[in-house]
Amino acid sequence: MTDALFDVSEKTVLISGGSRGIGLAMAEAFATRGARVVITGRDEKTLQSACEAAPAAPIPMTHEVCDVSETDTISACVDAVVARYGRIDALINCAGVNIRKPAVDYTPEEFDMIMDINLRGAFFMAQTVGRQMIRQGNGCVINVDSLSSFNSLAQVGPYGMSKAGLSSMTRVMALEWGQHGVRVNGLAPGFILTDLTEKLWSDPNLQSWNRTVTPLGRMGSVDDLIGTAIFLASPAAAFLTGQTIRVDGGTSSGINWPINGEFDVTPRA
Repeated sequence: MTDALFDVSEKTVLISGGSRGIGLAMAEAFATRGARVVITGRDEKTLQSACEAAPAAPIPMTHEVCDVSETDTISACVDAVVARYGRIDALINCAGVNIRKPAVDYTPEEFDMIMDINLRGAFFMAQTVGRQMIRQGNGCVINVDSLSSFNSLAQVGPYGMSKAGLSSMTRVMALEWGQHGVRVNGLAPGFILTDLTEKLWSDPNLQSWNRTVTPLGRMGSVDDLIGTAIFLASPAAAFLTGQTIRVDGGTSSGINWPINGEFDVTPRA
């Protein structure tokens, strides 16, 4: 039995950065639920391979080459999707990059690359799709945020700055576009294991630290994000906009001390 509240079938869903990791997991989830999914990325072969390897779906996934750091390619991509399907019901802004190093060591080129893709690219992708959604009179934008827009992490300064800007972008677009029937929300993953982070999280010390700071006691997977993405794009979220939902196992709840009840702090009479 299906629930129409969470129905995304036949919706046209555009996912930037959809050829791998979180973006690909979301793309496959929407496609298997009957959505018309278009994934974007910079490499044609990677996109093609992702579409060919995707699980069977009522409407096969398609792709468009798009480098979100280049506004001309954004316009061409959106025009192609609208020409193919006539509308865009949901945009998932997932394209992103990161470079891990101390703040004193970033070069201007590295800083600009992170900002151009994570913030500038997300803005102009949302702007271009937003214009189409305003013409339609409805639509949904989901910006893939991050834990680091709430809790700063050392050695990923520009990445955290870009995601903090994305949080602000989510709110201001929600304010401006709500009157046109367009909702804008954020989805902020916590520590998620992907092919790009597998090497980092193979360190036993990091694994132990993660279990300590995450109340649910484990690392997240890309599948943990699917339910929230489907919800945000569905009729169930019809009165939800300008919000960022943190799917992080509780990490943003606060600082979890690893004291395990070793200290008796019971007041004495």
